[in-house]
Amino acid sequence: MMKITGFHTLTSYQDWERPIGDANGVIESGITEVPIVVLETDEGVSGYATGSVHDIDRIFPALEGQDPRGVVGLYDRMLGRLFKSGHGGATFGGLGTLDTALWDLKAKIAQEPLWRLLGAHDRYVAGYASGLDIALNDDELAAFYRSLAERGFSSGKLKGGRDVATDLRRLRIIADELRANSASPALMLDANETWNVKQAVRYLHTVEESIELTWIEEPLSRWDAAGHARLSSAIRAGVATGENLTGLEQYRPLLDAGAVDVVQAGAVWGVTHFLRVSAAAHSRDLPMSPVGLSANPAVTHAAAAIPNHLAAEVQHLGTPIGISLDQEFADGGIVLGDEPGSGIRVDEAAIIALTTNGGTWQTPTGPHIRSGRAGLSLVADSPRSR
Repeated sequence: MMKITGFHTLTSYQDWERPIGDANGVIESGITEVPIVVLETDEGVSGYATGSVHDIDRIFPALEGQDPRGVVGLYDRMLGRLFKSGHGGATFGGLGTLDTALWDLKAKIAQEPLWRLLGAHDRYVAGYASGLDIALNDDELAAFYRSLAERGFSSGKLKGGRDVATDLRRLRIIADELRANSASPALMLDANETWNVKQAVRYLHTVEESIELTWIEEPLSRWDAAGHARLSSAIRAGVATGENLTGLEQYRPLLDAGAVDVVQAGAVWGVTHFLRVSAAAHSRDLPMSPVGLSANPAVTHAAAAIPNHLAAEVQHLGTPIGISLDQEFADGGIVLGDEPGSGIRVDEAAIIALTTNGGTWQTPTGPHIRSGRAGLSLVADSPRSR
């Protein structure tokens, strides 16, 4: 029986080749850290995953000496180890990265690509373009969505929520580029939790006077089940949320309140979490959409295997330094390859040799820091123009 014997971590960097951010902040350098976990076994087979390394020293004893093939049981074993202190927040990221490395190992041991191991019939995963684009000027915005249109994409998501006139103009720019593939491109708007209910209703009524949104993403605080339900009943667009929920139990109030129309899960939280959330959504006839798949190919494989997948977020066509993925972007989505495992290949020597200093999602100016826009009105400060 193969046994898990240890792990080590690496840090690579992703150059997004553009400033990235949202209403909460911007990373001007466009360079972010990419933590990597390498899960080791006594037979020399390693499992790779990117995501978070937070608290993994505390979580790993749940895996040490265990057979890596029992992934679901090991996931619950990791949760159990965190029972008293709790598994939320960044700790859930560390758990999710270990879980993703386990799935990579399991598929490698079975000598199958993960999508096939999970039971998918088709290697194609439908996607949508997402520029993390609030800091881009109009020409840069058009260029990004044009590059995705060239890969067949016909739907796109704008980061906005600060100024309605600006968002309307930029949504039209995205639509113009995506019309190369569809007469009626699907358009989404992501406010990243910057509104309250009344602000959201006023803002979106104005948008919907001239543009048909497919969904509004994270319009309110992630835990506001009652508010999301009120908003969903007041607008035509679907309400999408869930990427920042860390644990299946956090979805229950939203699902029970009928507060979400498109259920999302962050790729950084791992494969088992994604599969469990997908099953909960499917039980309520709701579609599922994974968020943040860059360098997280295992969740893309999982998306291929669920019955209620809608579209996956595609933010970048490149990969972090020292990482390559067995997949391609074509026909408006992701086409997965046949390599055993999740298709992630890591050049450890190249990563160790890195001397680049980059930004991080945790910097004070980064988009994962709450902006504190409690008083945001219908027309507020406009995004920076470069």
